[in-house]
Order: sequence, then structure tokens, then C-alpha cells
Amino acid sequence: MRPGKDPIPAYGGLIETPLGNMIALLNEQGALQCLEFLDEPWQQVPLSSWRGVELLHDSQAVAPIASQLQEYFAGRRRVFDLSLAPRGNDFLQEAWRHLREVPYGTTLTYGALAQRLERRTSARAIGRANAVNPIAIIVPCHRIIGADGSLTGYAGGLVRKQALLELEGGYLPARQRALW
Repeated sequence: MRPGKDPIPAYGGLIETPLGNMIALLNEQGALQCLEFLDEPWQQVPLSSWRGVELLHDSQAVAPIASQLQEYFAGRRRVFDLSLAPRGNDFLQEAWRHLREVPYGTTLTYGALAQRLERRTSARAIGRANAVNPIAIIVPCHRIIGADGSLTGYAGGLVRKQALLELEGGYLPARQRALW
């Protein structure tokens, strides 16, 4: 909870995925603001005031997100059709917009994404934008890899990042690439 402030109301709930439980938060207009993995068992997470948000459980609002994620994990969805409202400054919004343009089954390096934003020397800033991306999977920061082709940082953990890339068929581990 934010120190000294009332919690911000949001609608949402838990979504079960093959890679673990996720929490989805939506604003009053129904736009997705946050989707992230929960590493603790969901019963131990104080969801009523999760990260400064007063969570108002709404399984009906979460249903379209859960459905599209289920289709994605089943290999039947490559593009998400959801209203998004991540919170962030102009640079973060621009970085996340460009992330959404990275196609299913492909990867880019942090440097290549920085070039797309016309910020050639901002690979570290792009890395930071990925690190604070509040909408996992749908804003596909998992598709961004190191300059040497290695998996680097992912808020959901590198095991999940690799699993997502393997699901999409767009990642060949460096050790296998060397054999090519």
C-alpha cells in the first residue's frame, strides 16, 4: 500500500495459467492496467490491498483476459485484443507501444528496440522500461533478449521467459544456435 495514502480502487482478480497464477487489474473503464505473475501462493497474497490497490474482485471483468490468455497458451492466439491502460511516463508509454509491435514468434535485442524508438544509445533505458512493464505477456517484453542472444532479465523469471519464447517458437537457446 502507498504510505499515507488511500488505496486506489481497481477491479480484477486471479487468472490461472500454465506458468503460474497471475493477477489482473483493470481501471473503472475496464482497461487492463496490470497483469503480472504471482510467485507466492495466491492464498498468501493480501489481494484486498495489493500494491496500494484496493482490489474489487470482478470475475466477469477478468474473464476476457483469462480467455485470451488460455487461447494464447493453447497456441490459438497470437495477438491480444484488449483495451490497455498501463501507467507510466511518455517514454515508458512509447517503449511499451513499440513492444506491442514485436510480432509473435520473434525476438529483438534491447539495442534493436532502442533503434526502433530512434534512441540508439538507450538500450539500458529500454531494459528499464521492460523491467517495469506492468502488463506481462500482452505487452511482450519477454521477446526482448540480450545482444548476444541470451535471455536477460524478466520480472516473471527467466524460466517463464524461456517458456513463453519456446511456446511462440521464436527462440533458439544460444547453445543450440552455436550448433546451427
